[in-house]
Amino acid sequence: MLTIGTLFLTLSNTLFRNFRLSGKPSWHPLCCSFAFNPQLGLVGVLDADICGPSQPRVLGVGGERVHHSGSGWSPVYVSDNLCLMSIGFLLGSPDDAVIWRGPKKNGMIKQFLSEVDWGDLDYLLIDTPPGTSDEHLSVVQYLCGAGLTGAVLVSTPQETALLDVRKEISFCRKLKVPLIGVLENMAGFLCPHCKTRSDIFPATTGGVTAMCTEMDVPYLGSLLLQPALARAADDPTLPARDTTNAALDIRAKIMAFCERNSS
Repeated sequence: MLTIGTLFLTLSNTLFRNFRLSGKPSWHPLCCSFAFNPQLGLVGVLDADICGPSQPRVLGVGGERVHHSGSGWSPVYVSDNLCLMSIGFLLGSPDDAVIWRGPKKNGMIKQFLSEVDWGDLDYLLIDTPPGTSDEHLSVVQYLCGAGLTGAVLVSTPQETALLDVRKEISFCRKLKVPLIGVLENMAGFLCPHCKTRSDIFPATTGGVTAMCTEMDVPYLGSLLLQPALARAADDPTLPARDTTNAALDIRAKIMAFCERNSS
């Protein structure tokens, strides 16, 4: 049986444990801004999206397999300072569907947190699917007692996405998960040729900035829709290490929150 003590022992050398809830994804630029900078130390990524594990593909290690040793599962190393654990490494094919009910998802996340040899991490980033379902409850249940630094929420500007993110804010507050802040993804499209900006997802109700003001939540910043970055997320052979100033600024805010709230 997994206990908080066991989990804390497993992750005792991890300084900061952050997880991401999203209405719409912006994981790639944020992850890259953390991962491809050796000065930040060792970064671990846990892909907690059990039914839609995309991180092996996004980070370019889709063909890898995890190995089991006496100290537990070994995560897959993407680079010298970035390691990843995902159920995608355990499937026979990337096209295999994971058709599990809540208890089995819960058990898998429990194993990822307690039976993976993460080593001396500086940051553990946990990617969860949109919503407030089994994966989120499991992560919070097991990490709150062992030390959960906080949650980063992601949304696009339109009200359809904000409806979900408001529920995620409520989820964090009810379960006493510290809110690092909300970042706005796909805030606009800047044409690489004429440099004209177009709002693909119109902020009809004021977007993320208005929602953050309304709900008294920190606003982390916004990321534009970038074709080159989107192509790099789908094709790992393309260069993906370049990150925008906006992503670096968001990373700095997250790191500052972690430092202020470190125990």
